[in-house]
Amino acid sequence: MSFLDQMNIFARVAELSSFTQAADSLGLPKASVSNAVQQLENQLGVRLLHRTTRKVVLTNDGQSFYERCKDALADMDELQTMFQLQRANPLKGRVRLDMSTVVARQAVLPRLPELLQQHPQLQLEISSTERRVDLVREGFDCVVRAGPVTDPGLITRPVGAMRMANCVSPAYIARWGVPQSLADLARHTQVIYTATLGAKPTGFDYSEAGEDRSLPMPGPVTVNNAEAYQAACLAGLGLIQVPFVGVRELIEQGQLVEVLPDWPAPPMPLSLVYANRRNLSTRVRVVMDWLHAVLLDYLAE
Repeated sequence: MSFLDQMNIFARVAELSSFTQAADSLGLPKASVSNAVQQLENQLGVRLLHRTTRKVVLTNDGQSFYERCKDALADMDELQTMFQLQRANPLKGRVRLDMSTVVARQAVLPRLPELLQQHPQLQLEISSTERRVDLVREGFDCVVRAGPVTDPGLITRPVGAMRMANCVSPAYIARWGVPQSLADLARHTQVIYTATLGAKPTGFDYSEAGEDRSLPMPGPVTVNNAEAYQAACLAGLGLIQVPFVGVRELIEQGQLVEVLPDWPAPPMPLSLVYANRRNLSTRVRVVMDWLHAVLLDYLAE
């Protein structure tokens, strides 16, 4: 039995958490499936699975190997069909993406049915987080990143720039009034956003004479999530600085009010970022092209 066959059997066992079910789905004797996994473990020199009488569970090494297996098996499947007509052999396999919760909810997920209708055998894993993920270590094919990209070894595909807006809620205005100038901010508060709790807040960001500046500003609440940032503002806890496209509907509905329009934060670049560790597969390239078009539409709204 080839190493590739062993990988395929192991992946099926990992997905079903059962040697018996994996054997049934592959049309193989259970003993053959068990032997294949054991031979694979012997070749790798690690234990991939914890076996009990009730279930099969991946070890830490097994989980890492399984993630790479899924990529490798999908790539092999693509290699076997790369010279056949796409209509007869549609794109299939996994693509792992990461983006902010706001971009996922407002821009990507509503449009996702159209992509899956065109390519029903694609499998998308979408992580929605505000932290800077490690593309290579965590196995992401592409991430949507707001802000500058400074990571070495990453390729950036620019989408556009997001206009920033300063927002407060009607409840905040009822208590503190509307700030009319930068000097007014001394008697106002902000909701503090930071990717890492405990980090020093930047304050109120703005541009003056072509230079980016920051004005220290107090804040009673610090959050590390875009949804919580917005919710805190809606609750009247302070001013926030966010991409206008993400809060446009709330402003139109009167739930948020844009203030200090002459003092916005610098525009925030939006990009697709991917690692340069290998050539992009066809399925990843197709998903990235679709994602780029979706985000252009999102910024144009």
